[in-house]
Amino acid sequence: MKRLGDLPDVIPIFPLAGALLLPRGRLPLHVFEPRYLAMTEDCMKTPERLIGMIQPREVPDGEAARLHAIGCVGRLTGFSETEDGRYMITLTGISRFRLRDEVQGFTPYRRAKVDWAPFGRDRGGAEVDPGFQRAAFLPLLRRFFLARGLSTDWGALDEAGDELLINTLSMLCPFGPEDRQALLEAPSLETRRETLVTLIEFALRSGGTEEPMQ
Repeated sequence: MKRLGDLPDVIPIFPLAGALLLPRGRLPLHVFEPRYLAMTEDCMKTPERLIGMIQPREVPDGEAARLHAIGCVGRLTGFSETEDGRYMITLTGISRFRLRDEVQGFTPYRRAKVDWAPFGRDRGGAEVDPGFQRAAFLPLLRRFFLARGLSTDWGALDEAGDELLINTLSMLCPFGPEDRQALLEAPSLETRRETLVTLIEFALRSGGTEEPMQ
């Protein structure tokens, strides 16, 4: 468990639309832009090895991209390098944060002052969802996967704990960036599950498609 005092006030941030990291979740990333290659290298030199994932806000064409107020920091727990110098990394989610202010400096990537206090629950043990009715949820999920042409290991999903199941589906299901932000900002596992069910039901009713599953 990470205590509040263990987390730095300033972290490097990786703005990436559509990328969702949740506490105790794992997010694989393909890093190839020079500024984020530098960020990864600098990250590995620190004892914490933290990178903050945050989504840009949707803005009209021609306006400078702003960032959402809430992101999630991950610890770099997996790293490999390709022959042409790209990095394949894995971040393991530690805690959400609230963006306070961006830090001006000499790094090619962005850094920010962040507030961890609103998300103390993230640094505890796995959450439970007492109202989760798995027997009703899994058939709905099967319909969604069938409609989207997706496949999965249903045995593993059935055996997964509440948090692992709900958070993994939140991170992987093909929802748009604003829907992913709503899942990130859900104050509890119960409200995240309710949001996830609403998004799945809406997708089934509308029959629309979003981006492909990561």
